Amino acid sequence: MMLPLPMTWADIGLSLLSLPFLAAACYLAALALLAKRGSPWPPARELRFDVVVPAHDEESGVAGTVASLLAMDYPRDLFRVVVVADNCSDRTAERAQAAGGRVLERRDAERRGKGHALAFAFEHLAAEGFAEAFVVVDADSLVSSNLLGAMAARIAAGAEALQARHGVRNRDASWRTRLLHLAFTLLHDVRASARERLRLSCGLRGNGMAFTAALLRRVPHAAVSVVEDLEYATLLGLAGVRVHDVAEAAVRSEMPVSREASRSQRSRWEGGRLALARSVAPLLLGRALRERSALLLDLGLDLLVPPLGTLAMAVALGLGLGLIGLASGLATAWAMTPWAVATLALGIYVFVGWRAAGFGWRELADLRFVPGFLLWKLVVGVRAGWRRPEAWVRTPREPPRLP
Repeated sequence: MMLPLPMTWADIGLSLLSLPFLAAACYLAALALLAKRGSPWPPARELRFDVVVPAHDEESGVAGTVASLLAMDYPRDLFRVVVVADNCSDRTAERAQAAGGRVLERRDAERRGKGHALAFAFEHLAAEGFAEAFVVVDADSLVSSNLLGAMAARIAAGAEALQARHGVRNRDASWRTRLLHLAFTLLHDVRASARERLRLSCGLRGNGMAFTAALLRRVPHAAVSVVEDLEYATLLGLAGVRVHDVAEAAVRSEMPVSREASRSQRSRWEGGRLALARSVAPLLLGRALRERSALLLDLGLDLLVPPLGTLAMAVALGLGLGLIGLASGLATAWAMTPWAVATLALGIYVFVGWRAAGFGWRELADLRFVPGFLLWKLVVGVRAGWRRPEAWVRTPREPPRLP
């Protein structure tokens, strides 16, 4: 269909308004179209690892995590499982030790949070000189048996920072966890595989990430914000280090089922991410342009892209305004075009993620919850933008289910 000319002022205004959202949607669609999982690497079995489990009041699930780690298919004398019981008020340390893990207890009322716990563990364990690399696994997680073998293979080939696939352990607990599974697939699988194919940084997800001891000496883990994984990935990018995607290995963590538990977790994530984007995105983009670095450009753009729910709501609102303008005669089809393209781009992105998540017709019923879910996320995100992110608050979860 040919577009009418000339454009009205309403067309120009709506088209200009669409530009950031159109750019974000096309960016995500391009990553989705480029996503392609590579072939698994033959595992290696020579590297020494310390698997660090940061835990704050995790007595209900830490034993299962330790058991999962000790059952990995890797020579037992080449890895240690070390639980950092950080400012715990329960029996986390006792449960972890009884399950076969080593425990480091940390008490510091002033410097609280996962980032501080990791820095403490890395410094303490590096002084012992056992580990050539460190893997971080959350205390509510189960891991695939090939985790260390897959990481050792990539480290032997020169990788210094790595990220395993992070998935949802209780995917079918509710519609909320199924939607989170889709979101995790888009973020951790689709985007990560595209970035690995482009030799960009796939990013850190806090759970299932690994670093060589040499890298930690060169770029110390000084990230202590609520989103310490994003913060450290940024520090690595600025140092010219990309995070490699370990697609065939996985960690799966328990996601909150209730609305209140999800609100607490989402508020911390959204608030922390927004604060980090404000402070470092301009630095990343400026350095990217000066150094002509695709890695830094992608890191900066990724921070600026809003959460999928926020982006989808903005595009839907733009389409609605265009329709109102068209119906009232104030606008023409010009006003609808960029918003329609953005809608198509988001559709491509979600469709690729839907297939990668293993979803089919059965999960279509969950889509009836999406409008309310997106509105809830928007409210939480707005509130998070005005609040100082909390340091480390354990998210309430359902009792963990052991394999």
